[in-house]
Amino acid sequence: MSGRNKAGLVVLGLLSVVDLFTPLLTDGEHPPMEIAVGAAVVGLVSLVLIGFAWRGKRWALAPLITLRIASALFAVPAFFASDVPAPAVAAAGIGVALTIFGVIAVLLPSRELVGAR
Repeated sequence: MSGRNKAGLVVLGLLSVVDLFTPLLTDGEHPPMEIAVGAAVVGLVSLVLIGFAWRGKRWALAPLITLRIASALFAVPAFFASDVPAPAVAAAGIGVALTIFGVIAVLLPSRELVGAR
């Protein structure tokens, strides 16, 4: 994996760690505890997949990207619900933006020279 791809994995890893700790950060309503626990499970599975992807296991990328996009989509209702506090909306926006960046960075083809030594 190239440096750019690993930078994407680092970003997705940081988002996964945040997901993992969501049950400790929620007030029980924003997000609801059920969503927070689901996010923690997604974060844990994502971290396992990141470990495989870091070691060059390309099969781990598709489920990793799927989980991270699903996690970002769970944040979208925060933009439309009227009772969500502004800091939670801002955090959701940052999370969605970082997910997009991380996924693009992981998917970008490597520009390393073939056969270069």
